[in-house]
This record gives sequence, structure tokens and C-alpha cells, in this order.
Amino acid sequence: MYYTIKGDSDCPLVEITLNQNEKVKIERGSMAYMSNVSLEGKMNSKGSGFMGVLGAIGRSIASGESMFITEATGLNDEGVIGIAPKTPGKISALTVDYNHQYCLNSGAFVASDITADYEIITQKVSKAILGGTGGFFIMKTSGEGDVLISAYGDLLELEVDEYHPLTVDNEHVVAWDANLDYEIKVASGTFGFVSGEGFVNEFHGNGKIYIQTRNIHNLADALIPYMPRSSND
Repeated sequence: MYYTIKGDSDCPLVEITLNQNEKVKIERGSMAYMSNVSLEGKMNSKGSGFMGVLGAIGRSIASGESMFITEATGLNDEGVIGIAPKTPGKISALTVDYNHQYCLNSGAFVASDITADYEIITQKVSKAILGGTGGFFIMKTSGEGDVLISAYGDLLELEVDEYHPLTVDNEHVVAWDANLDYEIKVASGTFGFVSGEGFVNEFHGNGKIYIQTRNIHNLADALIPYMPRSSND
């Protein structure tokens, strides 16, 4: 997959160049423009028939993504498609292969090589109860190739090692090395939420974590006082 990130750092988009019959997977509804490219909506599942439908439903519940995914195919050697993520912010690529796979948070997926994918894996019960999004499942990449991810705000790469565990607010986590262990907990005590941080992810091991510098739920909360309200008068 040959791609170029265009636009400013706040609101970029991805332009992907495709050869004839070359395919990529993109987030449903993300196409901004295209030339010499065909689009086909497919069930977001590896299976077919009834089991494929169940798999797509499971992936949708787990990832927050649509049950469907769009496959873009180059009609000749000059195919071009521009993709715009749902939220403004940084776009980056994760290269996945046999030795490097990642877990993705809700809404992180933008596009990928046709040879790369993401699948459902189960969490421990304690993580599922406290996870907020994802429930008993999270998304994990598989295959080989590039997976494009997006963030709300900038996207920072942080290192974790055995001597330096890292705690990250759950709403800021975008992706992390699949070999990292993590625990989801309340930031300030068991029930208090005293600090206002809510749920956090505490990572252990050796690997990388990708975080977004902004929290879209905090933005939504900040806008509530300025939203019009219905009146019974």
C-alpha cells in the first residue's frame, strides 16, 4: 500500500495510490474522493453465511466499528483514493508482521493492506467489566502489512519496559503492542473517581503504546453547557 498523508497536522487525510486490481481495506464511509477506483462494501468478518454475520456483529460490538468494511480496488495503474477519518488529528501507520502485532482501541482503524486484518480476542472478566469500551473483547491485528490508525489530536509513541510501567487514561489509549500486559482500574480508589480521571490502563512488559493527546468525551462534556435545551414553556 503506497500512501501519502496530506493536509495540515490538525485535519489530515490519507491519499492511497493503487495499481490495477490492487486492493486495500478502508473504514466504512471514510472516502473523501477517488479516481479509477471501485468500492465494494463487505461484511466485516472472515467467515461467510450465518457465521459471517455473527462474526461481523461480534467485531462491531468489540471494536465500535461498523459491521461492514469497504474494499477499494484500483481499476488501472493510476487509481487514487482519499480517506478522511471521523475525527481531526494525527494519522500514522503500524507495520504488522509475524513478530509485531497490536491491539486497537475503538475507532482507531482507518485503512490497511488487504493482507493485514484485525480480529476479536477475549479479555479477562475484570478487564471486560471495567473496560468501558470493548466489553469482553478487544481488537488485535493479524497478518502482514501496514495498518493506518488515527487519533483525536496528536499521536504520541510511548515506551514501556519492565522497570517503567505506564498508566494511561483509557480514553487516550489508541493502540499498544499485543505482547504488553495491562490492567484496567479506577484512577483514584475503587469507587471514588476522586481525581476525575475515571478508568486507566496500567501497562507492564516491553513494548510501545500509542496515545492521543485529546479526549473527545471531555470535549463533549465541555460543550454540554452551551448546547440548546428543550423547554416546557
